[in-house]
Amino acid sequence: MLQFITHTNERFDEISGSQSVLEGGCRWVQLRMKGASDEEFLRVGREVGRLCRAFGATFLLDDRVHLVEELGADGVHVGKRDMPVAEVRRRLGPDRIVGATANTFEDIRLAAEAGADYIGLGPFRFTETKQGLSPILGLEGYRAIFAWCRTAGIKLPVVAIGGITAADVASILDAGATGIALSGALLGAADPAAETRKIIEIIKNSKS
Repeated sequence: MLQFITHTNERFDEISGSQSVLEGGCRWVQLRMKGASDEEFLRVGREVGRLCRAFGATFLLDDRVHLVEELGADGVHVGKRDMPVAEVRRRLGPDRIVGATANTFEDIRLAAEAGADYIGLGPFRFTETKQGLSPILGLEGYRAIFAWCRTAGIKLPVVAIGGITAADVASILDAGATGIALSGALLGAADPAAETRKIIEIIKNSKS
């Protein structure tokens, strides 16, 4: 699976960037606008949500649990400094998707116990699209954490995140990740839709 996490650059905003990757076949979009007001988030979220529905894609919000209902989102992704997973699950009920950020096996264990549906594990390497990064994991970090998950019987889907490029995808999936989350690698490409198609093909081939 491929998740696109929105951001902006000199060519794309959250709406046009989402449209490009959706046209390329991505079917999982997380709207992240850390510094935006709720009003601005709602304005953009209505358009990104409309696009996701038009393409049959899952639409998640980063952190803003209180806006899920208003935007008709499928769920949220919460970071380690955001609302606790158990509280998110209590507020949203059993039917919404709840994703949780993790940097260690212990993070994953706690999120699984609290009711998370999937884990965003990272960062793989340094990335400029996120502030306040946790320690870099790299392939060896992923392999170790996935081994602990197997030993503990934790089977939550785990999406790798953080500075990942197309060249990294196959090896990360081989290490045990269920999917990949990308931001800059897609919007920074000359043709984001084509780059999305290429990475989806790599994911399909890695899982076959």
